[in-house]
Amino acid sequence: MAIDKLLKDEATEEKGERARMASFIGAMAIADLVKTTLGPKGMDKILQSTGRGHSVTVTNDGATILKSLHIDNPAAKVLVDISKVQDDEVGDGTTSVVVLAGELLREAEKLVNSKIHPMTIISGFRMAAECARNALLEKVVDNKMDAEKFKEDLMKIAMTTLSSKILSQDKEHFAKLAVDAVMRLKGSTNLESIQIIKKPGGSLKDSFLDEGFILDKKIGVGQPKRIEDAKILVANTAMDTDKVKIYGARVRVDSMAKVAEIETAEKEKMREKVQKIINHGINCFVNRQLIYNFPEELFADAGVLAIEHADFDGIERLALVTGGEIASTFDNPESVKLGYCKLIEEIMIGEDKLIHFSGVEMGKACTIVLRGASPHMLDEAERSLHDALCVLSQTVNDSRVLFGGGWPEMVMAKAVDELAKRTPGKRSHAIEAFSRALVAIPTTIADNAGLDSAELVAQLRAEHHKEESRAGIDVISGSVGDMGELGISEAFKVKQAVLLSATEAAEMILRVDEIITCAPRKREDRM
Repeated sequence: MAIDKLLKDEATEEKGERARMASFIGAMAIADLVKTTLGPKGMDKILQSTGRGHSVTVTNDGATILKSLHIDNPAAKVLVDISKVQDDEVGDGTTSVVVLAGELLREAEKLVNSKIHPMTIISGFRMAAECARNALLEKVVDNKMDAEKFKEDLMKIAMTTLSSKILSQDKEHFAKLAVDAVMRLKGSTNLESIQIIKKPGGSLKDSFLDEGFILDKKIGVGQPKRIEDAKILVANTAMDTDKVKIYGARVRVDSMAKVAEIETAEKEKMREKVQKIINHGINCFVNRQLIYNFPEELFADAGVLAIEHADFDGIERLALVTGGEIASTFDNPESVKLGYCKLIEEIMIGEDKLIHFSGVEMGKACTIVLRGASPHMLDEAERSLHDALCVLSQTVNDSRVLFGGGWPEMVMAKAVDELAKRTPGKRSHAIEAFSRALVAIPTTIADNAGLDSAELVAQLRAEHHKEESRAGIDVISGSVGDMGELGISEAFKVKQAVLLSATEAAEMILRVDEIITCAPRKREDRM
């Protein structure tokens, strides 16, 4: 008896050729979607949400675009995930990794159609990826020992990263901000102590780096506006117990005097709590929750600056940079770690008043204030700057640097081509295909700039057959240029992550020969 049906209703399965086709098409469609955003002349996408408020995002950051898509195709989801991991790991190269994986699959599809087994292709890809990585390792430059040169490298990397973003017009200004901020971290990759505040108004050029910490709050009425040698208690506690807090409680009284007594008792309780806080020997109290008028009055009388309703990110970061801890009970003053800074004062940025903490315990802390014409512009500027900060903080740890502008891809392609010539058997076809996929990145950079990519890539290939060539695509002049003279550099860590992630993703999708979609679980009618 033939088994007609193995799976439940509504479950579907696709086998062999069809499954592979579905995977390839999904992955290539995703790669084509972000392809136009690659390079200095890449275009932006507008993402509009269908939820409440119909929020609009304008961006050319590969990870941001792919994160916002609701995708049904399983292979396309793999590419979305690698771009997300690339973003978390090194911060930049999110578009390159998807484009490279898409090109590898496009080449693999041709090979599968000419009856080469997927496992043979995977084996060839692996050899090619290893060979490409070794080719890059031979060409890296490391200036870690020479502080002056290393800072120059960081500036070049920051400018290259920013040149494909919205900040490209003022890239020198922002590259300097990013390098200064990262140098203050002294080798740490914890970007928590670099705070980015966005204030609409002015132009992008007005953005600046402030040494210290800025809290987006106003100082209350009748409180000291300036405090020197501040001892700061950061807390997350309720300061509004001047009301009976027992919900649904009924208090029966036989005269108004009794109500007054209850109120007095509440006030006394509050006064005790405030006194406990003041006994810590502080002159600044920052609370996550609201502070009502009565306790605020008591703090003002004691000459303590009380800041209420600071956002949670704000107080966590403030505790981190001033060296304090967030407290919620105040019975043991000796066990609470206070924060310290030299000066607290109110400053104006545009129309807004903010509180500025300078001379903080953690010398690494700084705040970058972004100015710009609209909130969309500021959001995109923040994403661009965040990418640059991530790449720089990774480069400080792994200081190996390469040239940019399609140069690394051509170096890898040349090495992989030579490997293909030496490799016998069908694997050599897969290795050649890998080399063609690598060349797709400079091709895309040239296409996006409206240049003749076939001509430029042919010129580049010829240049790279000379010894020690530094040729790459100069999209500004529209020709092949010397990347060393143009100062276009990229971090080795970014390129390595792009190469390995894209190869692994392509490998994973190539292994698929069946896609089974499960039936949705039915809800049982419980009557």
